Amino acid sequence: MHLCWKLALMMMVLVCVTAQQVNYRRPTRVGVTCCKEVSKGRIPHEVKLIGYRHQNALSPCVDAIVFYTEKDKYCSDPTARWIQNRLKDLKEIED
Repeated sequence: MHLCWKLALMMMVLVCVTAQQVNYRRPTRVGVTCCKEVSKGRIPHEVKLIGYRHQNALSPCVDAIVFYTEKDKYCSDPTARWIQNRLKDLKEIED
């Protein structure tokens, strides 16, 4: 009788593990949309910026300040001397 209980318990564990496997979903593939290179060149003052965010380096992405306009984004080197002046009065965009 003791053997029957062990077999029944093993079968229940097997059923639970199998049920878990059926419900497992793989993560979907997400394309990487980040700055992979930056420019030290200034963004002209005529370009109306609406916000920015700081992007950390995590391969393949590089350390960058990403400036946003209504339609475009600019990947800029955070060590460029002109960056701090352009950050004034801009709101930081949260991901």
